[in-house]
Amino acid sequence: MRSIPPDAGKSGSGYHSDGRDRRGTGESELPMFLVRTWTLAILLLLNSAGNLLLAGEGSSPGWPVFVDVSEDAGVPFVHRASATPKKFLLETMGSGVALLDYDGDGLLDIYLLNGAKLTPGMSPGSIPEKATPEYWNRLYRNNGNGSFSDTTKEAGVEGRGYAMGVAVGDYDNDGRPDLYVTNYPSNQLFRNQGDGTFREVTETAGVSGGGWSSSAGFFDYDGDGDLDLFVCRYMQWDFDDIFCGRSDLRAYCDPNRFPAVSNLLYRNDGEGTFTDVTQSSGIGNHPSKGLGVAFNDFDRDGRPDIVVANDGVPQSLFLNQGDGAFREEALLKGLAFDEDGNTFAGMGVDFADFDQDGWPDVLITTLSLETYALFRNLAGRAFDYVSKRSGVAVATRLYSGWGTFFFDADNDGRKDIFVAQGHVMDTIESTNSTLSYLQPPLLLRNSDDVFVDYSPGSGRPFEISHAGRGAAFGDLDNDGDLDLVIVNMDRRVQVLRNETTGANWISFRLKGRRSNSEGIGAEIRITLASGNRQFARVTRASSYLSSNDVRCHFGLAGHSSLQEVRVTWPGGIVQKLRSVGANQFLEIREPENQGQE
Repeated sequence: MRSIPPDAGKSGSGYHSDGRDRRGTGESELPMFLVRTWTLAILLLLNSAGNLLLAGEGSSPGWPVFVDVSEDAGVPFVHRASATPKKFLLETMGSGVALLDYDGDGLLDIYLLNGAKLTPGMSPGSIPEKATPEYWNRLYRNNGNGSFSDTTKEAGVEGRGYAMGVAVGDYDNDGRPDLYVTNYPSNQLFRNQGDGTFREVTETAGVSGGGWSSSAGFFDYDGDGDLDLFVCRYMQWDFDDIFCGRSDLRAYCDPNRFPAVSNLLYRNDGEGTFTDVTQSSGIGNHPSKGLGVAFNDFDRDGRPDIVVANDGVPQSLFLNQGDGAFREEALLKGLAFDEDGNTFAGMGVDFADFDQDGWPDVLITTLSLETYALFRNLAGRAFDYVSKRSGVAVATRLYSGWGTFFFDADNDGRKDIFVAQGHVMDTIESTNSTLSYLQPPLLLRNSDDVFVDYSPGSGRPFEISHAGRGAAFGDLDNDGDLDLVIVNMDRRVQVLRNETTGANWISFRLKGRRSNSEGIGAEIRITLASGNRQFARVTRASSYLSSNDVRCHFGLAGHSSLQEVRVTWPGGIVQKLRSVGANQFLEIREPENQGQE
């Protein structure tokens, strides 16, 4: 293992076109500003309660303020949706972002995806044009002094088509992160050459996909030590001129107008190529409308499972059978619907343990008037829908969520919730005066597994409304707290620096030997002197169309050390470290055999 100093390197969318709730209630809703006004009134009381709850964990940290540093950092990226009067559904879905260290200098770089030029005259079979620089995807190299440099052209990652999602993973186990980009109408795989450039190898690798792909992620589903690839697909769609809305107000069509399509699964053959196992694995037997994907081990059987957020149809839970096949069990395990048995517009997703009981839970963002869906894992037996009991429902009813994840915003040892927000319909105010197209991002604080809207006290960026879509988290400045990057439709990207103070932390980066090079799929469990434990699964995949920092971050509140760190590698090797100091980036290498440290 190797310790790295913290300052190293420094110098969706289902909807009715009239804006009504899917369940047709037509009920009156409180304006958004009133909800946040009431939230402000109770923040101080809840903050005091939270501090008392943390008394056993040492001194309580302060709640962070986030500052938008995109301009000062030299990240001028503007996402271009290229809206047309025809209201092609593609225009409103946005794009994602990836945080990765592509040049191996210990600093997170930013890769942002962009739209492409659309015109009203586009017809079925048309390919969106991306040749001009305003529509390029953009790669920004972290300079280590708070600034970034645009290296898109020299790296060769401008992209093609209308870019949607991005997955990061070292698919060839050479120690360098590669990029997989989903586009309409076909996808791209970029191999990291190790010299600051990428080479497109899509056709050779056999992973071009086809149709409308959305989120994607790398994971090792068959346990052979290399990363396989899962690709969500949204629907069967093309540039048909379909009119939706009212005679005086054209609107984007409800996704129910379009047929479902299956997701894709590619098995890594270990020689730079993949085999499409969509049908043989059983994934192809379940057409849906996939927008977000995340991986974890639902039942702790040692095999990674898959959760897919679906728009307007039942959600998906693919359980890994260990023989190359998956069984879809969302209905049997209580994940397919909300507590009333209704479908919802699933868009963003995370699959992680928010209550630190060792069992991964699920968060899925939805459309306004549906409330975001939080499912608690009942020890691998089933999921329990807890949106109302957890406070998530009351905090989210008027919002539409996209990029989302559990993360510890204040390093107090509890996973909070972030959501990038904005309605899917730019005409929503004309059909429902209680809702807004542009919405501020959301930050929910975890106070003993009850979530409270702390957005009003989290800085100016949480007061500004956008049509938010993709989002990712990671420690951009290596100062021990988690920063945010948000892609907004037709507006400048937000690079939000976290200014957390007064709390300890630790961050782990795994180096696999028998497992894949980044230890994707490994479980890390830390134990504090108080006996409290925290759990995390190494993954880059969650959110919406995006890819997060691969390092596993833990907030430690007032603890200056960890009693034990336990790593369970994908191949089954269990590795333990004891008396580990806080406030460091720690690299852990997989031992060759069980029993080695």
